[in-house]
Amino acid sequence: MIGIFTMQYRTLGRTQLRVSEIGYGGGRVHADQGEGALINMLHRAFEVGLNYIDTAPTYGNGLSETVIGKAIQGRRDGLILATKTEAFDPQGILADVEGSLTRLGTDMIDVLQFHGGWHQGDDADLILDQGGLETYQKLRDQGKIRFIGFSADGPSAGVERMIASGEFDMIQVHYNLMYQSTCDIFGNRGTIPEAEAEGMGVVLMRSTTSNAFQNLMQRCFPTEMEGVDLDSFLLNYVLSNPLVDVALMSLQSLDDVAWTNTVSDSVDQRLDLGAVHGR
Repeated sequence: MIGIFTMQYRTLGRTQLRVSEIGYGGGRVHADQGEGALINMLHRAFEVGLNYIDTAPTYGNGLSETVIGKAIQGRRDGLILATKTEAFDPQGILADVEGSLTRLGTDMIDVLQFHGGWHQGDDADLILDQGGLETYQKLRDQGKIRFIGFSADGPSAGVERMIASGEFDMIQVHYNLMYQSTCDIFGNRGTIPEAEAEGMGVVLMRSTTSNAFQNLMQRCFPTEMEGVDLDSFLLNYVLSNPLVDVALMSLQSLDDVAWTNTVSDSVDQRLDLGAVHGR
């Protein structure tokens, strides 16, 4: 049962976009899901305030973008649409973007990201020095995209170099209770503080550990975990970090829309992470 709760909003770095702190991560869309139910769920999420949608051409081999494209028809205004390019070279980027625009049924992408893993040195060279970033900038000048970013699994020399370039508006990165290397609160170091210092927005993936923490606790403390809402606990943890702008969630049902929105509304439950980490 969905109650009446208020989605909270944050500002996505220097873009000045007002983004819902809960975003929809479209990475788990697959062919055996009911398309109608998924679209209905997204419509409900939009109604209760979610406005940040993240997808990629490779999610479901294009299915994620296609379904999201159907869900946003007639509702595009006010929604912030983020997708990615698997390619880093100019021709590949242009092909990826044209495919995304067609599947999404839109003429403009709000946030385009280089779809990355660890961004080792070769990736950074392709993006920064061999036409990747320049192609993104041309797409921005043409009005096909608004802002430029990249996704990364974690810290690396390539990620540090890309952040330090000052050319990117946002980063999408791993961070959760179990994965702290991108944001060491005790030392105020890591990918997320570095990005924030450059004015970049910060979007999280694997916000609730992709069930790793839940599985661990259930295996180790099955009796103690009965009735414990670990999902809400984990989501509240990352939302307690003021450097975070959006926590992506792979919403699968109307119940997921309800509980994530409830966590967003429960601002009085936010943690003092400095105190938690001994600052």
